[in-house]
Amino acid sequence: MSLVDLLIGLSIGLLFTIVVYLAMRAHLRHRIEMVESEFRKMWAEQEGALRKDVADRSRRVLKGKIAEQLIPLLHDVFKYEPSDARFIGSPIDYVIFDGYTRAKDSHSDQPIAVVLADVKTGGARLNRTERMIREAVEAGRVRWETIRLDF
Repeated sequence: MSLVDLLIGLSIGLLFTIVVYLAMRAHLRHRIEMVESEFRKMWAEQEGALRKDVADRSRRVLKGKIAEQLIPLLHDVFKYEPSDARFIGSPIDYVIFDGYTRAKDSHSDQPIAVVLADVKTGGARLNRTERMIREAVEAGRVRWETIRLDF
């Protein structure tokens, strides 16, 4: 085998490799364009639904936050004096000093009950932290502490 035959063989092999490479590259670019096109189409179809879902969730959260603030004014639902309730928002919504207003204004000697309350709307449930707080109260892991500062 002569050097010329070897060079011709290498040239043909290199040319064949370049042709195959260019064909595969063109095929891959075509596939990428098809996938991108399908993705854009799918995104366009789902974007409206996603935006609607986000807006609906936002509305539900906003309604829940409004309900949390207004619940003391709903006498058919809130069985305590609105003036006895203190909104704290997190990790629970209210600390209610049931009987506080009566004791303060009327000098009543009836005991005051401390109630921790959380407001839920729709199908909302207590989250993990809220459940832990409820369990602490139910188990009696509640205490009074006076913290003094000396200036």
